[in-house]
Amino acid sequence: MKRWIMTAVLVVAAMTLQAKEYVVSSPDGAVVMTVTTGDRVTYSVSRRGTLLLAPSELAVTLSDGTVYGGKASFSKVVRRSVQNYSEAPFHKRRILKDMYNELTLKGKGYDIVFRVYDDGAAYRFVSAKPVKVAAETARFCLPEDWTLWVPYVRQHTETLESQFYNSFENTYEHHPVSAWRADRLAFLPVTVDAADGVKLCITESDLHGYPGMYLHDDDGSTTLRGVFAPYPDKVLQGGHNRLQGEVQTRMDYLADGVAELPWRCIVIATEDRRLADNDLVYRLARPAEGSDWSWVKPGKVAWDWWNAWNLYGVDFEAGINNETYQYYIDFAAQKGIEYVILDEGWAVNLQADLMQVVPEIDLPMLCRYAEERSVGLILWAGYWAFNRDMDAVCRHYADMGIKGWKIDFMDRDDAEMVSFYERAAATTAKHHQVVDFHGAYKPTGLQRTWPNVLNFEGVFGQEQMKWSKAEVDQVTYDVTIPFTRLVAGPADYTQGAMRNASKGNYRAVYTEPMSQGTRCRQLAGYIVFDAPLTMLCDSPSNYLREAECTGFIASVPTVWDETVALDGRIGEYIVMARRKGAVWYIGAMTDWTERDITIDFGDLGITGGEVEVFRDGPNAHHAARDYVRETVSADTPLSLHLAPGGGFALVVR
Repeated sequence: MKRWIMTAVLVVAAMTLQAKEYVVSSPDGAVVMTVTTGDRVTYSVSRRGTLLLAPSELAVTLSDGTVYGGKASFSKVVRRSVQNYSEAPFHKRRILKDMYNELTLKGKGYDIVFRVYDDGAAYRFVSAKPVKVAAETARFCLPEDWTLWVPYVRQHTETLESQFYNSFENTYEHHPVSAWRADRLAFLPVTVDAADGVKLCITESDLHGYPGMYLHDDDGSTTLRGVFAPYPDKVLQGGHNRLQGEVQTRMDYLADGVAELPWRCIVIATEDRRLADNDLVYRLARPAEGSDWSWVKPGKVAWDWWNAWNLYGVDFEAGINNETYQYYIDFAAQKGIEYVILDEGWAVNLQADLMQVVPEIDLPMLCRYAEERSVGLILWAGYWAFNRDMDAVCRHYADMGIKGWKIDFMDRDDAEMVSFYERAAATTAKHHQVVDFHGAYKPTGLQRTWPNVLNFEGVFGQEQMKWSKAEVDQVTYDVTIPFTRLVAGPADYTQGAMRNASKGNYRAVYTEPMSQGTRCRQLAGYIVFDAPLTMLCDSPSNYLREAECTGFIASVPTVWDETVALDGRIGEYIVMARRKGAVWYIGAMTDWTERDITIDFGDLGITGGEVEVFRDGPNAHHAARDYVRETVSADTPLSLHLAPGGGFALVVR
């Protein structure tokens, strides 16, 4: 990877800090961050004169009582303007353009750094030496009672502290900030409907050795405050199949030995669609060290667990056994799918020991079988089992031929767990293995720092359709996350269902699950959802009966040269275009409202060519699997009808 193609930096000479107010603007001059010092340090954010965040306090308190921020005086201010272009491996655009203006306030032993972009603003604390942090003050003061899209914690809700133990999965509630549920924390990102059609998305980036941030509002005000899990003290093995670390008591500090605290990010979009292709979190994350990540191979995965190993038309009993996985491998090889995963069940249950393999599985044989067919194998691992001796585990299975890990059931983001993510990323990279973090908090840019980290869960994904009640509205969720959760980074949503249900026809069937919405919606998911490592959730037997749809899924790339959100409104619909080489892929989804969408190929610089179209069939509103595949010309705009819960997928060559 070429780290920097071009860098232009202008540093204004440091000068004695006299004034109480400092202003830094975006390169285009539209976004303004105003920093005020005095009895406390506050920042506000506006865009073209419209206030988006009122003065909001920020501070960090160390365990020895030292306060960063507060009434501190600052000796210097340093300003700089930066324009960087870098290559971004395994990202949604190949060239990363990073342009911002920066203001640094230099205090006694620490700095506060403020950056302003055309599409957002961010700040962070940087200490001159590693410190122990007792508390952090992070406020986001909305000037009016604006409405929010909020993902509340839904597990272990007895107290606010008990909510630090959760899977970071929930649908969204849409309500004014003053209606915040005082008994609940919300995990990030949280999106705000601000003034003049502007959207704000609050999240964080470059999280290392420090707890993730939740948001809370317990006084009915319009101010959100950051809440952070204290460092674990006593942790016991327990939870799902004894694979989780359950915190019994906590320390009186957040983190120890940290110097750079995370970036607090406010993404700003003048149109909803601008949230859907934003990558500010990735830009703020620290770049990878070293230059050779060529061994990292993104791609698709034939997945066993969602479809419950449910093969049919075969001459053996399907399940967790050699014959089943050989069948999955043969399917992947036939369709050009890069990986097969062995999800939960290949290791002996309740032992939390990845060296104990069930007798029905011959892993060395399966590795050889897969290698002969140019298919890689990925293993599922519970957190506690993987963390016991991760270097020995990774070395053992890398030597065997295992290409990566899906690590599950972390379900925390305190500083101890955040450090586990980086150790896991570093250890797997050492053994040339890729990682998918499941049971995970939202991305904070770790995939830029460690490019072998290809995906994260932290999403209310399609696995929920194995057990969710009919009242759960997955269709609306699907057209909400491009403007909320996916702003933070890729998601292991696990699309690709071949059993599809129109409105009113969905029901939970654990061993033969279905999706909500149409078949074409499932195809569109491979374009709309960012995921360098992408699952095919359904059974190979179902895919083999659906040759057209399977061929399309297998052909869609998972990393891109260019990404453009063409249109969309949060909670209503999304139209996403992505380019790989000379080929454009365009996907769209709608909520339960049918709608017509017109694609003008000229908007993408396309002046001709052939378009392969997968669109909802005339009866998709009743039989969701109904679709039409056709080929048309890209010479003129194309109008397409989306059924309720529908979608379309286009390939423009």
